[in-house]
Amino acid sequence: MTKITDPSLGEGNGHSSELTVKARLKAIMGGSIGNLVEWYDWYAYSAFAIYFSSSFFPEADQTTQYLNSAGIFGVAFLMRPVGGWLFGTIADRVGRKKAMTMSVLLMSFGSLLIALTPTYTTVGVIAPILLLVARLLQGLSVGGEYGVSATYLSEMATADRRGFYSSFQYVTLIGGQLIALGIQLVLQKFLLTESQLMEWGWRIPFVIGAILSVIALYLRKNLHETDSFERNRTQSEQELQDTSTPESTRKEGSIRELLRYPKALVTVVGLTLGGTLAFYTYTTYMQKFLVNTVNLTKEQSTLISFLSLFIFAALQPVFGLLSDKIGRRPLLLGFGILGTVCTVPLLTGLSRATSVWEAFAYLMVALIIVSGYTSINAVVKAEMFPASIRALGVGLPYALTVSIFGGSAEYIALFLKKNGVETYYYWYITACIACSLIVYIFMKDTKKTSLLNKD
Repeated sequence: MTKITDPSLGEGNGHSSELTVKARLKAIMGGSIGNLVEWYDWYAYSAFAIYFSSSFFPEADQTTQYLNSAGIFGVAFLMRPVGGWLFGTIADRVGRKKAMTMSVLLMSFGSLLIALTPTYTTVGVIAPILLLVARLLQGLSVGGEYGVSATYLSEMATADRRGFYSSFQYVTLIGGQLIALGIQLVLQKFLLTESQLMEWGWRIPFVIGAILSVIALYLRKNLHETDSFERNRTQSEQELQDTSTPESTRKEGSIRELLRYPKALVTVVGLTLGGTLAFYTYTTYMQKFLVNTVNLTKEQSTLISFLSLFIFAALQPVFGLLSDKIGRRPLLLGFGILGTVCTVPLLTGLSRATSVWEAFAYLMVALIIVSGYTSINAVVKAEMFPASIRALGVGLPYALTVSIFGGSAEYIALFLKKNGVETYYYWYITACIACSLIVYIFMKDTKKTSLLNKD
């Protein structure tokens, strides 16, 4: 079997990859599929909230029902930093593979709990409480998933294709939404009436999610561990033996070690701020926006979301490959400039759209702009940290930022709409992207300074 030398290992360090090209691609595919299943489980909640909100909050008007569901969606984000810390620590100390296996198992349990939760009319206030518990478990799981999978894909990729291969994290992340929307379209068009979907049909995607998670669990148990982790673990064990340092003082996956990289931490927060808010606006919140503001039907909003997300997913590897050619920073600058200038006009035009295809065009332009961030943000973060702290360094500050800005996006948007000042939300997104743009202007291009090259 032919082995390949991994350019990411640098010159003169004596290391070569133990994986064949086929094995490397299989590992990346396995990690990506598991990521897809996790994000499907996470986004099924948002996609089907338009149907199950009345089951848990029956005594409110439609906007308030959506607002309550969005509140639980937002609260679940509070667990993501905990997940980023917990699974990041496990990944840096025990292994990327084991951390990813544990996170998908937890996600499966959360989906099954939602599928089996009784409605408000059956058990009263216990129903939304159980829904909240299930979402908190899923928040814990997906909080760890991002940092670990970003680290895994970045470490598995070769240096000249890191942008391309790591972009598949967002392909599968978006793919999770596509599967959720695809199942919704099939149920809407061919299998169930709207009343059936609202009564019991909304449970179907969560049952499917629990089953898919079991499949992902099997795939992840058979993944290769990354060379970067194995070499760092070997080096760490040798250092412990040579210095008789207690196991409790290990630097891998520790907050203390992470704080040695304050500039990288601040940069992760800054570059994530505007991107995550824009992403959640144009993806998870967009269905409700199309129904509630543009006044499209639920079926039309689902179709537009599905088509736009499909093209959005296909764009990620293209932008990732472009970053391998010209660098990461030009793409981030493109997103920052266009996002700052175009957000208000795009959302204003979308809100006034008079046809399905006009709405689709506005949304597609917005998603093309956002691709400058989504396609490469994972690899950019991974390139800032050494192997000993990479999963935690990528996952924790990202999860904190997403929890504050991404998790609150739907709630803030619906709150402002309910109070008659929806356009304030457009300016809020613009301001956050402008803050990220400042970070993009002053940061170095991580393709040139990547710490992955030193593993």
